[in-house]
Amino acid sequence: MGSRWASVAGVWLAGLVGCPSAAAAQAVPELGVIGMVTASDPAIAAAGAYGGLRTSLRTRVSAAALAGVSDGETAWRGELLAHFLLNPTRLRGAGVYGAGGIALVSGPVDRSYIVLTLGVEARPGASSGWFVEAGVGGGARLAAGYRWRRFPAGWQGF
Repeated sequence: MGSRWASVAGVWLAGLVGCPSAAAAQAVPELGVIGMVTASDPAIAAAGAYGGLRTSLRTRVSAAALAGVSDGETAWRGELLAHFLLNPTRLRGAGVYGAGGIALVSGPVDRSYIVLTLGVEARPGASSGWFVEAGVGGGARLAAGYRWRRFPAGWQGF
């Protein structure tokens, strides 16, 4: 006789393992550059690399690694965010999204933060576009950058 939680975990794991080829065929990888300023104490200004993966039509998971300056010293910031896209297939104009997750900061002070942000990105259904975000996560958080996307052949959305 096994644990109920073990059974639930087994079904969940089997679902993940059984679907990777279908999920991978529809996933949309994104790479980019990002600049960010936060009004924490002390404030940080940083720039770095961005990577994301659209896991469904309206969802994306992203990670960013940034290096910069805080209180005159070298500082690092890493973020892991989950996004919800309101206009994911627009080929022209801007699309809006919200994101939330965590940030880890190292430098004059070592801290972690909850991040909540709203963003606007150009042409979210096209192969590239700029983005701008405003939110909180270590004080007020402003970010901007550029993303390049690789859609699967014949992509019509998910």
